Amino acid sequence: MNHHRLTKIEIFKQEMKFSAGHFTIFSETERENLHGHNFSVHVTLEAEVTDNGIAFDYGIYKKVIIELCQCLDEIVLLPTQNPYLKVEQDCEYVYAYFNSKQEKIPFLKRDVKLLPIRNITVEELSYWFLQELLIHVQANQGHLVQSIEVKIFSGPGQSGASFWRK
Repeated sequence: MNHHRLTKIEIFKQEMKFSAGHFTIFSETERENLHGHNFSVHVTLEAEVTDNGIAFDYGIYKKVIIELCQCLDEIVLLPTQNPYLKVEQDCEYVYAYFNSKQEKIPFLKRDVKLLPIRNITVEELSYWFLQELLIHVQANQGHLVQSIEVKIFSGPGQSGASFWRK
């Protein structure tokens, strides 16, 4: 029996999507206007096939991806690690300061999700999803996952991806 046969499991279910508002920051003084996308998530896991003819029960990853999508759905996403954006909050509001604080953009707290990334782009969102998925891969070493690719689509035919390899 060949014990090191690899397979790729691709997961991109209908529910693996979220609608979110954002603006991309291009420089210290340039950013997009606030707008939204219907994002979708496509995950590929590469793993060893066991003697039983399966890689692992990928239901847990499906569940995690769907939960991550739900927490980003119908909300404005703001990055907390962008050098050109300062984010502050009080009891009710989140304020995004841009262009050396010349622009003060207020949001109700309930309408915003702060993410520990540098920009709200498909590149950074795919990295955030990847980091979240790696927590589960590390907790389930028995799944023999060798690599992960997370692709985030901001619309049909437009995506960015992040990768991890063991």
